[in-house]
Amino acid sequence: MSDEVKHYLDRTVSNKLLRLSQNFPCIVVTGARQVGKSTLLNHLFPSYSSVVFDPVIDIENARRDPDLFLANRKPPIILDEIQYVPELVPAIKRRIDKDRSSGQYLITGSQQWQVMKNISESLAGRAVFLNLDSFSLAELSEEKSKKSWLELWLNEPLQLMQNFHPRLKLPFTLNETLFRGFLPETRFLPLDLIADYHASYQRTYIERDIRLLADISDYQNFSRFVRLAAALCAQEINYRQLGRELGLSPQTAKRWLDLLKGTFQWHEIEPFSGNLIKRVSGKNKGYFSDAGHICYAQAISSPNALSGHPLLGAIFENAVVNEFRKRILAMDSPPQMYHWRSHGGAECDLILERDGKYYPIEIKVNSHPARRDIRGICAFRQSYPHLSVQPGLVIAPTESIFPISENDYAIPWDLA
Repeated sequence: MSDEVKHYLDRTVSNKLLRLSQNFPCIVVTGARQVGKSTLLNHLFPSYSSVVFDPVIDIENARRDPDLFLANRKPPIILDEIQYVPELVPAIKRRIDKDRSSGQYLITGSQQWQVMKNISESLAGRAVFLNLDSFSLAELSEEKSKKSWLELWLNEPLQLMQNFHPRLKLPFTLNETLFRGFLPETRFLPLDLIADYHASYQRTYIERDIRLLADISDYQNFSRFVRLAAALCAQEINYRQLGRELGLSPQTAKRWLDLLKGTFQWHEIEPFSGNLIKRVSGKNKGYFSDAGHICYAQAISSPNALSGHPLLGAIFENAVVNEFRKRILAMDSPPQMYHWRSHGGAECDLILERDGKYYPIEIKVNSHPARRDIRGICAFRQSYPHLSVQPGLVIAPTESIFPISENDYAIPWDLA
């Protein structure tokens, strides 16, 4: 691998992770495979020893005799891919109960499945969890900002609109950014190798992670299911539709989608209901983990091919929603995130809620958003006149911030 591929980019959560290590005996960093969990920990804690566990080989007999393993591997230590050694967790608990010193154990895991649930329950009060996602736009651009535009907007919406706020200097065009995706290695690979990378990622994910988690006899059909889920990103989830397309029962479709969620390949946003529970959609919206995965799964051959592709809008929304999740992850007081759609068809892509205030957001792959693009925001505001609804936003690949109406604004998707 070239030095360029090994180049390290600062992560937004670094300071938070350092603070956690100074106040908790155990930190568990979770996230999808290859988002940079091990790289981050080894970079921030170079003096820690490190052990990478394997699904087949019992590294240093950690499964057979976890207490002896920990006696020989004293903290501070990084324990990588802990889901392969669940036997180690009770032994870690016993040691922390004897010594509550901060920063003893840094643990990583790439699934939310039963093992990680057991870790959460076993280490309750002893460990703190932190999720690491793929690169954010700020990380891709290698630009540091004291406060992101999102935090400024949540605190003082109009102040953000009235004062200049810089855009990020991204290394790629919009289409190439989406095509590459946001996993660390794709930031440095040549463009003609991006499809090979995603092919390898999907094959390894299905053949290694899924085989360990579930009894799926037809891996070819599961691969088709992954491609179908990618095609249905940024839509409300319909298990009947998912199953019908592949000849699966809705129950199987739900179980397979849970597998994607359990391995951080899929996440969902709950619907906002307010006081009109019976009048709004009750379905979650689903989003794929990475825009580059979607492009590969849909056989999109190049950044240029994205321009006229029918999924461009969904892929852009998927990327923007993921960007919100990454920025929210780094916040000390994160907002709740919802989507909204009435039975009458009005919808708003995102609703953020914090401190009793509601922030409606539309996402449009349109460089010149207009009044027609805020219909969902207006409908939400009219449906909930009793709520404190703040100025709305249209996130778009536009050049600058500008007003669309008296209450709503368009802002660039790559604002710092």
